[in-house]
Amino acid sequence: MPEKMRAMILSKLGPVESKPLKLTQIDRHEITKPNEILIKIEACGVCHSQLHSIEGDWEDIGLPPTLPTVPGHEVVGKIVEIGNDVTKFKVDERVGITPLLGSCLNCQYCNEGKEYLCENMDVTGESLRGGYTEYITVEEEFATKVPDTMRSEYAAPLFCAGITAYKAVKAAEPKKNKKIAIFGIGGVGHMAIQFAKVEGCDVSGVSRKEKHLDVAKKLGADNIFVYSSNQDQFLENVKKEYGLFDAAIVFAPVDEVTDTAIKSIKKGGTVVIATVGKIPNFLAFEEKTVRGTLIGSRKDMEDVIKISGEHKLEVVTESFPLEQANEVLLKLKNSEIDARAVLIP
Repeated sequence: MPEKMRAMILSKLGPVESKPLKLTQIDRHEITKPNEILIKIEACGVCHSQLHSIEGDWEDIGLPPTLPTVPGHEVVGKIVEIGNDVTKFKVDERVGITPLLGSCLNCQYCNEGKEYLCENMDVTGESLRGGYTEYITVEEEFATKVPDTMRSEYAAPLFCAGITAYKAVKAAEPKKNKKIAIFGIGGVGHMAIQFAKVEGCDVSGVSRKEKHLDVAKKLGADNIFVYSSNQDQFLENVKKEYGLFDAAIVFAPVDEVTDTAIKSIKKGGTVVIATVGKIPNFLAFEEKTVRGTLIGSRKDMEDVIKISGEHKLEVVTESFPLEQANEVLLKLKNSEIDARAVLIP
């Protein structure tokens, strides 16, 4: 096993046009705890939130918390070494890691099965332990087995886009024929459409881009709407063609979109915000509910893998070599990725 590994290192925040990620040889991660496993990464999805973090959009909320860092938080690979106390996995098994790299497992949140809310959680891709490299270590409790039937390129986006979409749909309280709108059809939104359809919902896809709406329709959306910054016109079109939604899920990190989503639902309806942003306006007298959501638990991740396999959900991906991370992020920024890009070391 090599002593060094290739990694795309972020040392200074900046626009992806300036190619802030630099290919570097760093020390290969090693097992330091008896319950850890060492994974040789086979695929890592490229998340839109990583783009915001790299460009400095989210410095005000402390992201990334430290530099230098190796980005990447949806990882799948093969176990090449296990610690002495590991019982859950064996060498050569494939596993995945979500943005939840670890938590204390002993606080109120962890005891409630909400370890992703733990005050002491470790986040994948916000230290040198990220996915834009060749190896990563993780405690066995925070890895999830990937079936042999799933290709690594397919499975990797499930570990952020998939679980985020699944949790957001759950937060919208889905049920048969419920009218749910998905605002933002990208890496996460295209999965949310499918999870909502599994629940029997009547699903509408909303996006500025026709090609993203084509993806939504292909994946089972019952209706598609072209988003417009002219809010009054957009809402009038929705009401005329379809009526108000029962619930809406927002994946687009734009406050204007959140505001439009809130106004597009019926009184007493629910809006789930699955991104960073502010709520510009909120009229309490309409009894609408606004909920936040954040990835999901280890149990949620197991459910995502199971549902994706059983229902043969489609993960729309494009694969690129690790060295092209900057170019891929630029494509993502320019909306040139249909759903999810995946880096292959």
